Amino acid sequence: MTARVRMAENGAQLVSRLEGRQSLKDIEPNIFPADDGPGQGDVVEFHGMEGSGKTETLYHLITRCITPTHSGGLEVGVVFIDTDYHFDMLRFVSILEGRLAEDSKTGSENEAEETVRSCLCRLSVVHCNSSVQLLLTLHYLENTFSSQPTLGLLVIDSISAFYWTDRFNGGESASCQEANLRKCAELLDRLRRNYGIVIFATTHAIMRNFGSDLGVSDVHGSSSSSSSRRWRSADCASDFDRPYLCRAWQRIVTHRVLFTKSHAPKDHKQIFSTACTSILTKGVKKCSFCVVEDGIKFICDK
Repeated sequence: MTARVRMAENGAQLVSRLEGRQSLKDIEPNIFPADDGPGQGDVVEFHGMEGSGKTETLYHLITRCITPTHSGGLEVGVVFIDTDYHFDMLRFVSILEGRLAEDSKTGSENEAEETVRSCLCRLSVVHCNSSVQLLLTLHYLENTFSSQPTLGLLVIDSISAFYWTDRFNGGESASCQEANLRKCAELLDRLRRNYGIVIFATTHAIMRNFGSDLGVSDVHGSSSSSSSRRWRSADCASDFDRPYLCRAWQRIVTHRVLFTKSHAPKDHKQIFSTACTSILTKGVKKCSFCVVEDGIKFICDK
């Protein structure tokens, strides 16, 4: 299939593929380390329990991408693959409208509606209900990314959605259990290298975190496998943050963001926390936020 796609590539598509994509390094300095935001070809894994703020954070980041530059956005096209069927368009539009309302240049109500429509034209939402369908969707998207240089971000929520189903269908063979996800990871690796797209993907924590602190991973930590060593440190290792997807996926991840939520709400608001690590920088970038009507609101440490 890849050979056929390359053979059908015309001159304009070749130029658009080689000239690069819009940089997303400054997409959100509160979450990502300074000077180490997601660049072209980077893969960011958002890991946490159900209800820990991952999808709300994706809404926030996608809104920043599709918003016009004169409104503080990046004006980048986004493809959202929804495998959990959690994408709430009404909620997303509410967040988008709230962000645009902060810009005094929005103008009249008719102009505001037109701006919202133009922003939504930069977002494509696809639903997948199996790992096979996800693999076929990624094959289809290869031609889309090669022909549309304005597309800069691919979001998968979540890439671990079919983990248990694939384990059951694969029988006792670990290779068969991971076959579809391994093919997806290999294709994602090719997409990011050939077309310079940034990939955001969420993963569910399959073990509950009973500790009070985030299980923050570290590039120089120790674990039972080389892939796990990239992200986990011996002094804070836990089942909660242990990478469990196939090694083909773990090898292409460049940033990992761990999500937790506080047990006691502050001022009647649930507080969520993130800890971001990357393969290029030492240390951990941490932040806290709460979810409000217009999206997420970051909490500054005093």
